[in-house]
Amino acid sequence: MKKIGVAVIGTGFWGKNHARVYKELAETELIAICDIDPQRAKAVADQFGAKPYTNAAKMLKNKDIEAVSVCTWSTALAKEATKAVQAGRHVLVEKPMAANVKQAENLLKKAEKEGVHLTVGFLMRFIPGLQNIKKAVQDKTIGELVCASGKRVSQWPERIGDVGVVKDTAIHDIDVMLHLFNEDPIGVYAKTGSMRHIRYEDYAQIMLTFKGGKSAFIESNWLTPYKTRILIATGSEAIMNLDYITQELTVENAKETLKPRYPMQEPLKLELQHFANCIMKKDKPLITGLDGLKALRIAESALKSSATGRIVKLE
Repeated sequence: MKKIGVAVIGTGFWGKNHARVYKELAETELIAICDIDPQRAKAVADQFGAKPYTNAAKMLKNKDIEAVSVCTWSTALAKEATKAVQAGRHVLVEKPMAANVKQAENLLKKAEKEGVHLTVGFLMRFIPGLQNIKKAVQDKTIGELVCASGKRVSQWPERIGDVGVVKDTAIHDIDVMLHLFNEDPIGVYAKTGSMRHIRYEDYAQIMLTFKGGKSAFIESNWLTPYKTRILIATGSEAIMNLDYITQELTVENAKETLKPRYPMQEPLKLELQHFANCIMKKDKPLITGLDGLKALRIAESALKSSATGRIVKLE
């Protein structure tokens, strides 16, 4: 089987994970690592048997590289992803995809022009429990989806960062809600604030409203000492509760409480394997650049709502 030649831009915690998984997958060959810090680039490249670079444009001259993961700081994501797209490479760009909606729109247009895959790192969608909830919603085995809520809280120390909790963390749950409801919200209302982190918001409560009175609630912060990652989908006939950390799924209806069993899997591995297979088979990715753009637009609407104290109505 021919392997897809891949590279990773950015060697932070998540970039190292991308490199590790690409090295482990049968579908991919890790060719290069790029980071502005030459020591970090070399260290990660040596660890996984790749060639180090400090300049992405120079790295992209290597014709063996067919696809790139972009795992830089949020404000540099669109810039580095654009370089790869314009070089004709397929791109998986980590969330939030870009620093702002305008950057995301330009990146999406360039990917469409070049005819390359552009997918965004919303790996929650690859957790088997969430896929089960999505199927239950589609098949109406829990009745009509009325409401969904996501809680993503944990302690996060003061650090050098370039976005707040909404674009860094809550955006995962924004994408999940769009995925479950399979429609765009008509309104966003949010409250955000900064309790310990000086530059950006470190807590947020976001409400999304959909047609017909359906709604979604998202709570996210960098303050809570106990790490919690849960999703609750409330249907007219049953409730489904997913713990993202343990991947345990609970289904409750009028008669019984069920806990379906399925193998625990690493979502990042499933995500990158899907990315490689889409390139090989020329299939549309499960998560598109448009999905990333929509989630980022809602994240910015949440910040606007908090700043103005008003509901932001969406077209």
